[in-house]
Amino acid sequence: MSFSELGLADEIVRAVTEQGYTSPTPIQKQAIPAVLCGGDLLAGAQTGTGKTAGFTLPILQRLNAQPRTQAKTGRPIRALILTPTRELAAQVEESVRVYGKYLKLTSSVIFGGVNINPQIRVLNHGVDILVATPGRLLDHMQQGTVNLSHVEILVLDEADRMLDMGFIRDIRKVLAALPKQRQNLLFSATFSDDIKALADGLLNSPAMIEVARRNSTVEVIAQKIHPVDRNRKHPLLSYLIKTNEWIQVLVFTRTKHGANKLVEQLGKDGISGMAIHGNKSQSARTRALAEFKDGSLQVLVATDIAARGIDIDQLPHVVNYDLPNVPEDYVHRIGRTGRAGATGEAVSLVCVDEHDMLKGIEKLIKRTLPQEVIPGFEPDPNARPQPIQLRSGNQPSRNTPRQQKPSSGNSKADPNAAKSGSAKPTQSRPPQNKPAPAKPAGGRSLTGQTSALHRSGGRGR
Repeated sequence: MSFSELGLADEIVRAVTEQGYTSPTPIQKQAIPAVLCGGDLLAGAQTGTGKTAGFTLPILQRLNAQPRTQAKTGRPIRALILTPTRELAAQVEESVRVYGKYLKLTSSVIFGGVNINPQIRVLNHGVDILVATPGRLLDHMQQGTVNLSHVEILVLDEADRMLDMGFIRDIRKVLAALPKQRQNLLFSATFSDDIKALADGLLNSPAMIEVARRNSTVEVIAQKIHPVDRNRKHPLLSYLIKTNEWIQVLVFTRTKHGANKLVEQLGKDGISGMAIHGNKSQSARTRALAEFKDGSLQVLVATDIAARGIDIDQLPHVVNYDLPNVPEDYVHRIGRTGRAGATGEAVSLVCVDEHDMLKGIEKLIKRTLPQEVIPGFEPDPNARPQPIQLRSGNQPSRNTPRQQKPSSGNSKADPNAAKSGSAKPTQSRPPQNKPAPAKPAGGRSLTGQTSALHRSGGRGR
């Protein structure tokens, strides 16, 4: 079955195809038609099953096909997606932008921990799709800076986590402000008594879907943590690639800017690499994947969104250059190796800023990951954690492309495509033990602005 067979518009299918997807996952096969029918939905699915596309794709389809209602000021919010954490909110909104890039719909994300004033300006202008955490949305409601009177579709994503984090009262206040006539979609990894009670009061004769859990890491994957200072991750990665003679490595970074920078650094070390992310043209991304699969490209550096469509048999090495913001994404990342019974290796370069992220991952997979300090790359025991940068969600994103091109990048193949030199691995020099001055960990904002997320568990207040 293809995505077009599910009743999605050509513009949406085109955007999905550009991400490397050719066929829907089990949750998508069931959820997309159910949402398109306009009825309520109760779905049991975890991150990694494709649930985000399971609701964002049909929402884009429905809003694009139906004319928006008239509002006195600005563009009315037609779809509201609530998530438990800032990281997940940013990820969901990016999916909305990626899949809706050829539609005349706008989207934005709001969460706590950042200046509220830029968000107020965005809300005054109006967006079609708003992704929010309950706490910050309630702040806007109390200040009268958000209008939810035109919401047609409500999504509670990872509802069980929202209840675990104590958001039930906030959720009820949000529900009270919404129109009674609307479509409700509830996604939860578990069906506890609290979730059932919430569903009973929220959903009207819902369709029910449940898919298998995917929270386990494959036993054939050898997982290892290499503690290292944040400013020495790149030298350590080059050292590992050269000394171990790795020939096919998939590397995950947190940001697009970080991916481009790493490829440039690896190139100076004589390691061939290319980056794929949302800012790359489709031709450049296709070429990068083809060269990586046939072995002519040594390293492929990717962000989580761009890597979702990558499917390579017998991929030997996955490296988490940056740990993911959402613990479940660790499982999805390393699951790209060790497939079809083959063995694989997953290595994570972890600095002091990411210790809380590591704890979240180990809690999820129910095991402590072995750690190995590489001689010459010992982390500074006195190093203090610094805040990791994420987007603030202070600017809306318009999904209409400036020009009708195959992708958000240049229509012509990018001859460079953030590609580094193609030199073969050479014996590395002994690592220098002298630490370089620490630089703040950070990344490029997905909407042009950044917000410092302290390690507070990412709660969306």
